[in-house]
Amino acid sequence: MDLTADSHTVPLSDGNRIPLLGLGTYADPRSTAKGTALECVKNAIDVGYRHFDGALVYFNEHEVGQAIREKIADGTVKREDIFYCGKLWSTFQPPEMVRPALESTLKALKLDYVDLYIVELPMAFKPGNDFYPRDENGKYIYHHTDLCATWEAMEACKDAGLVKSLGVSNFNRRQLELLFNKPGLKHKPVSNQIECHPYFTQPKLLEYCRQKDIVVVGYSPIGTSRDPSWVNLKCPPLLEDEVLVSIGKKYSKSSAQVALRFNVQRGVVVIPKSFSPQRIHHNFQIFDFSLTEEEMKSIEMLNKNIRFVQLLMWADHPEYPFHDEY
Repeated sequence: MDLTADSHTVPLSDGNRIPLLGLGTYADPRSTAKGTALECVKNAIDVGYRHFDGALVYFNEHEVGQAIREKIADGTVKREDIFYCGKLWSTFQPPEMVRPALESTLKALKLDYVDLYIVELPMAFKPGNDFYPRDENGKYIYHHTDLCATWEAMEACKDAGLVKSLGVSNFNRRQLELLFNKPGLKHKPVSNQIECHPYFTQPKLLEYCRQKDIVVVGYSPIGTSRDPSWVNLKCPPLLEDEVLVSIGKKYSKSSAQVALRFNVQRGVVVIPKSFSPQRIHHNFQIFDFSLTEEEMKSIEMLNKNIRFVQLLMWADHPEYPFHDEY
């Protein structure tokens, strides 16, 4: 695979293409200054990023959309150059709520369509506009989910031209097969966004997705923030790993760049999140070197099946830890 800064897309099973490197735009609205996402996405487009991963539940899609539109207006990019992924949050899984949720994303972005729309989680919260519903005792309120019915509503959004491609996130093999075996399946999921990095290489799920022609999108590809509400703080710091550091020295690259290159080189899309202009630029510099077969194998051997993202809000759900199943 000949990858360059200008050309690093891979095909999706529906005929569309996805860039292998994207910018994650997750932000805690309580601690992120207004305008941060706007400036960072504009900066990222100038650096060369064309893929942006966002969500209604990040509370900043209006800024991401404004950045994209400003960069289209000044001639830097065309709309068709940009790949935007939005997500269906777990309070909007009932079929009648799917299209309005997508339309809320489009309204925030002020765009006519998104390139990829994914079911963010295979489980549901109580439907409604409270993204994290709790009862009087502070416990999260879960809800029955019918993934096949949700998927049919997703398919209708694609048929209506609101989205180019459909995918999922945090799905295990059983949940993927539920969709693939659905009678009358019209549009297959083209991608599965899962945690994926050298300490959690996901070999079995990756192989299954390859067999099904599903592109894997890896979140937290260089580790993650240390937010105790959803992150396992006991995890060893990935970027201090001696193997990654030593390989990086050989190429005058950082351990982060090596970790990103590792996934990209095996066809896994990576979406590192950063609001630092320096790191946004730094993370993009992975197309001017490649890892040898031996180096790829040595990084694969680092796998510890360690998950940084624990999603503890689902800890009381009967299917938890759903995403540890193959």
